[in-house]
Formats: sequence, C-alpha cells, structure tokens
Amino acid sequence: MRNLCLRCHRPESTCYCSQLPPRLDTRTRVVFLQHPRERRVAIGTARMAHLALANSELHHGVDFTGHTRLEELAADPGSVAVLFPGEDAISVEQARAHPPKTLIVVDGTWPQAKKVVARNPLLAGLPRIGFVPRRPSNYRIRAEPADHCVSTIEAVVEILGLLEGEPERFDTMLKAFEYMVDTQLGRQSTRTSPNRRRIHFGPWRPPQELRSLAEDFENLVVFYGEANAHPTGADIPPELVHVVACRPATGERFEAIIAPEQPLARSTTLHVELSEEVLRAGEPRVQALERFERFLRPDDELAVWTTFALDLLWSGGVKRRPARNVRLATARALEGKAGGVEHAMELLAGPDVPSWAPGRAGTRIRALESVLRVLVERGLAQEPMKRVKQQRTGTEG
Repeated sequence: MRNLCLRCHRPESTCYCSQLPPRLDTRTRVVFLQHPRERRVAIGTARMAHLALANSELHHGVDFTGHTRLEELAADPGSVAVLFPGEDAISVEQARAHPPKTLIVVDGTWPQAKKVVARNPLLAGLPRIGFVPRRPSNYRIRAEPADHCVSTIEAVVEILGLLEGEPERFDTMLKAFEYMVDTQLGRQSTRTSPNRRRIHFGPWRPPQELRSLAEDFENLVVFYGEANAHPTGADIPPELVHVVACRPATGERFEAIIAPEQPLARSTTLHVELSEEVLRAGEPRVQALERFERFLRPDDELAVWTTFALDLLWSGGVKRRPARNVRLATARALEGKAGGVEHAMELLAGPDVPSWAPGRAGTRIRALESVLRVLVERGLAQEPMKRVKQQRTGTEG
C-alpha cells in the first residue's frame, strides 16, 4: 500500500506540496464546491488551488440545499458570484467594476459541474462570471471537452489575476500544477506494466471521431500557429507571428513568419524558438493571411491541436471554416491520455515526418501531421491496432 501525503492526498512519491507557494492572501474569498466523484480523482486541481489560497474553502457534494455556510455567504446580496460560463454570464470587465467578495467555483467534469449548478437553486440565483482564457490549458494528462476549457486551478489563477491584478503573483500557483502534470507524464512514459484496457464486446468498429477523420482526409489541412502573447492582465491582445499548415493528402505546405505589430512579450522568442530579428523581418500580417486564404480550398477543414491560434486566425480576417479537434480524437484513441502533441506522437508510434519549417511551430506541425495520419489509419481499420483482453488469473474461493 502506498503512503499518502495527508496534505495533498497524493502518494508521497508524487507529492506536490513542496512546489506550492506560501499561502496567498486575496481580497476575494474563493469557495470550491467539489463533486464527490472529482474528490476521488488523483489528478484533480481544486484541492491544489485551495492549499495555495489562504482565503479559500473546500466543500464536497452535489445537493447543497440547507448548507448553512453557503446560505450564510449568499445572504449578502451582490457580494457573491459563481465562476461558470453561460449565456447570462457577465464579463470579467463587468465584474471588475463591482468585484464580488466571494467567488464560488464548481469543480468537476463539465457534466458533473452542470449537475451541481442545476441541482442548487441557490447557485442559479447568483450572478455568473464567464471568461475566455487567453492561453490553452496545460492540462495534458486529462482531455478537456473544448479548448476554451481549462483546469480548476488554471481558471482560478486567471480570474484572480483579472479581478485583483498582479497576475504574476497568482501564476506562482501553477508551479505545483505543472510539476504534477510533468510527473504524471514522466511516469506514463516509463511504465513497464501493460496499460489497463477495456474489454470490447461484439464486432469492433473505429470510434466515430476516427472514422470521420478518415472519411474527410482529402479535405483536411493541418494547422498550427504561434503567438506573441503577453501575460494575463497586460491589456495587450495576442497576435499570430508564425503560421504553418500542410495538406497531408497532397503534401502541399504553407508557412508565414509575421512581423509583430504589438511590443514583443519577453517570453515570445523563447516559446516560438525564433529570434527577434527573424520575427521583425517577417511579412505584414494582412499579406500573410491573404496568402493563407489563397492556400485554402472552399471545402477544406482545419485540423488543429488547440483552438487558441485558430481564434486569432479568424480575428485576423481569415474566413471561418469547420475545424477538427485532433487532440480530442487522440484522447479518444488513447482512452484519455493525449498529453501534448509530441507526446501523443510517441504514444501512437506515429510515422516520422520530414522537418520543413523552423521553430517550435515546425516541430509541432510535424507531430500533428504524424498523429493525424495514425488516427486516419485507425479510422480505416477493420480491426483495432491493439486489442488486449483482460483475463482473470488465480483461483476463486
């Protein structure tokens, strides 16, 4: 039996407590409502966020009817809000004009979180705050339903940075989160025991996501983009600076290095792996995006790993078109263990694609094309590539 850390509830070998910052003081009281099933998930992040925030509470349950503490908090009109998206959610800018004293954060999978909100009229009667994250989630060990979705701790870091300022102070909370993600991925890569597999009953068929990719392969364009993105709260919008795309069915490729129009963030050259000189010598944004528009065919669909760069593409004037989330299809194929695109390429044993573009975008477009080719192959398969049947061993008494 593994020894568990009594603070973070993780095995001592993967305890992240040493990575947590000293407990941060906040003007905003953060109250976590955690679905009971999420409480049992070892890689959940609500407890991590709670341990990092001095002015926070963590409660478990689905139905909080008659919950004395919640009723006490909600009794102060206009001082409590729920961090939850929806058509009637107010923007962060509106919330900053009259910031809540208490922010309720519902923790669980999206179906679980929706159930908690729907089950509790007290929550339904409170104002909601919604926001769109400026950066995609780094939750590489768990598949999110959409790319604007982030983990609980990432959401709390971002919303507190926006409501209270000093985003760099709250970013320190992510050190433990990144440590947990990296540790989990490292253990997966060195595991020697076979992964647990579900038993398949009846005739096998590829999942719908993979069949769909295979059926539309001729019209798929793999797309990846790098951005000049400043920290949350800097009030400087992100902008594309490196765009790469390829059409695997024909081998056609596209690349554009785009001269930044905003001041360069300190981390941009490090992340995109291109020098400042190369970026500033790039072509004008309008010209680059017009070239990309000409590269695309009317029936093309973009295959992406995250939608962050895709949203910047649409806002830059490129005509919207359907897009396929390769990350979610990969998570389906790997039973939820997609990770980053390079890691997914290793897990799927994807084919080696020749290098044709510089920087991190060049590395990731190669990995993305490799992953897509494997998924298409599986979508066409009549039998699964790996079909491990669990057998019971030992004697029954």
